[in-house]
Amino acid sequence: MATALEDRDPNARNPYVQGIYAPVDREVTALDLPVIGQIPEALSGLHVRNGPNPRHRPRHPHHWFDGDGMLHGIHFREGRAAYRNRWIRTRDFVADAQGGEGACGADGVLVPRRRAAGGPAYKDTANTDVVVHAGRLLALWYVAGLPVAVDPETLETIGTETFGNTLPRHVSAHSKTDPATGEFVFFDYALLEPWMAIGTVSADGRLTHHARIALPGPRLPHDMGLTEHYQILHDLPVVFSEAGLRQGLWRIQTLDQPARFGVVPRTGTNADIRWFETDPCYIYHVANCWEEGDEVVMVACRMVPNHLPPNPQWREFAPMVNVLKLCAVPVEWRMNLKTGACTSRQLDDRIGEFPVVNLDRTGRKTRWSYHVAMAPDPLMRFEAYLKYDLETGACIEHRLPPGWAGSEPAFAPRPGATEEDDGWLVSFVTSPEGTSEVQVVDARDFAGPPVARILLPQRVPAGFHGTWMRADQFAL
Repeated sequence: MATALEDRDPNARNPYVQGIYAPVDREVTALDLPVIGQIPEALSGLHVRNGPNPRHRPRHPHHWFDGDGMLHGIHFREGRAAYRNRWIRTRDFVADAQGGEGACGADGVLVPRRRAAGGPAYKDTANTDVVVHAGRLLALWYVAGLPVAVDPETLETIGTETFGNTLPRHVSAHSKTDPATGEFVFFDYALLEPWMAIGTVSADGRLTHHARIALPGPRLPHDMGLTEHYQILHDLPVVFSEAGLRQGLWRIQTLDQPARFGVVPRTGTNADIRWFETDPCYIYHVANCWEEGDEVVMVACRMVPNHLPPNPQWREFAPMVNVLKLCAVPVEWRMNLKTGACTSRQLDDRIGEFPVVNLDRTGRKTRWSYHVAMAPDPLMRFEAYLKYDLETGACIEHRLPPGWAGSEPAFAPRPGATEEDDGWLVSFVTSPEGTSEVQVVDARDFAGPPVARILLPQRVPAGFHGTWMRADQFAL
């Protein structure tokens, strides 16, 4: 039986609106921040991180993934740092401000709502990832939505990006920018239809390629791989259940079938894709991919059971808590385009996720990948950072103080560096007392203390993905 508090607040027992996950209600600009230690003079650019931050207290049982997108950015220039945070003003965010309805609830009900584009749907929040393209930031959404262009200097929304009205449909969150060509390479999928799509936008913002890829049924991919010449699509045996679809609920099931990776030329079509079967699995995030001779190599985090027992503490939110506990291990897959074979090897048994690499080497062979380590809590909290040697599987840990929570980091290469790991790992972290800071760690002294701790004027809620933007990538 519900308590009086639960009658007034449907999220009274929801842990993902409390503590380190609770939203902030202010947009802040803070210049010349206090520093413990010293910011390297050569560190110049922007680390920006995306995540959910409901603008208003949710009126329905709230799923963490549904919060309005908010960017938190730390700018480094000449040994100083400045912080800004801004809501991402998607079309749906603007529609809400004009009287729209909220997003779906934690029970998975597809709550009809008014969208600027019309029709019942999820609320497109652009709250998942943020990438650099053509001197701007693009905020992206995991269900596949409309990219939102953002000014990297101010974090103010420029507007919905349709690439000159040529975007055929949507863009999924973990699309990539090729550092060699400046191209934005994306994928799209539909929740209820049996296809995925690939596309490429040139460095000057023109759609140059788009193709639809047929699937046996609707799928729920989250990421893709990119190499110099190929995209790697994920056909994984996790799908909507038929009963859930009939009832309009987000209910998923695991199929008794292999996982498949589709290797398709970046300018290819459905006729060109090569499918490689491997053991059943689910993958949220790819570290990097590259080509070696006849092989396409992909390093990603393969999900493993989290073994969380049912917890009555959160009642109706317990299923959400269980699903959000992302437990995964690093795995390398090799797909041989000559023989058709697909092999895999697990690099380590540590539980980690949210992998990042030196983005200047996206799609080319990398040796180093940086992951977050999951705390042994029921909730998703990052307690350490892991630096992996992808050749040997060796790992170095950088641990946060007990009880602290990290964010997905970004690797900031030292200007002029010739070695892949010559630079810094930059990340937002939050103390148990609710204060936040940005920590800068020398990637070549990874287990050592931060070289700089930049104290922030407000807490940065736990969130999703971020990126590094070099100073020379800003639009002139």
